[in-house]
Amino acid sequence: MLRDPSLSHSPYVSLMELLASSRLSGVVVSQALLLEDPAEEALGYDRLSEANFRRIASLISGKVGIKLPNAKRLMVEGRLRKRMRTLGHPSLTAYCRFLFDQNGLATELVHVIDAVTTNKTDFFREPEHFKVLENKLLPSLLARRPRGGRPRLKFWSAASSNGAEAYTIAMVMANLAEQTKAFDFAVLGTDISTRILAAADLAVYPAEMVVPVPPEFQERYLMRGRSPSHTRDVRMVPELRRRVQFRKLNLMDDRYSIDRDVDVIFLRNVLIYFEKATQEAVVRRLMGHLRPGGFIILGHSESMIGTNMSLRQWAPGVFQYDA
Repeated sequence: MLRDPSLSHSPYVSLMELLASSRLSGVVVSQALLLEDPAEEALGYDRLSEANFRRIASLISGKVGIKLPNAKRLMVEGRLRKRMRTLGHPSLTAYCRFLFDQNGLATELVHVIDAVTTNKTDFFREPEHFKVLENKLLPSLLARRPRGGRPRLKFWSAASSNGAEAYTIAMVMANLAEQTKAFDFAVLGTDISTRILAAADLAVYPAEMVVPVPPEFQERYLMRGRSPSHTRDVRMVPELRRRVQFRKLNLMDDRYSIDRDVDVIFLRNVLIYFEKATQEAVVRRLMGHLRPGGFIILGHSESMIGTNMSLRQWAPGVFQYDA
């Protein structure tokens, strides 16, 4: 088991001990949408009006590029109601009046974005991408580097949410780096939500969430809490956490303060929330941060085929930048 000596007194131990003593098997838990609690009806709160929903939808589309169709109205209502309560507003109407008519967005915008953006992610989601990364992309990347050295590969999870994707990349790369001794690596995770980035940096997850992680990776890279209040939690080992950094970034910004020699960018299952023109604009900006011959990985249902970009498809959702 890979273990830092400083962990001997840590409140976390190998997750395998937890799995050996539990009945968790084949359970995949994904983050649920926070819809309205029926009990809230009894409290007399008003509903999010159509006009206020349109104002919220227009705000989110303009600031972060995410489309909020009318089908998302209940979801938005439920999430904003939580924020409304925190600030002590008596109703959603009063909260929206504060936002749009009383200059509340000057201080509240970041909280609205945090509340409304959906942070759904899983460990080893679309696992075929990680097989392609290991068997095809990594050999191609190393072949482009000078022989005799130990290059430092850079990976970027551009919509990292709670960090599951970034830590999945780190586990896969740490395993391959140890096996081959051929490269070093670093992983960057970015997201618009400050709340979710704080959780990602902490790297603590419910045990049920990491069930998709292969058993050998659970043994080497995960610890569980010893204290009674943390026995159902797991945490990434320090060696892995040191490889991953998180930073706030809005994909709608004109420029990104990110290195321009990234080897692989992950932006999976994000473009589907954007309009077509926004999709292409975001991908073009991302390409400006790829090393020539680097790769961008989208979701299986997302594609850049038919666009006028210097991208060559290697596998479903996997494209190489031909500079």
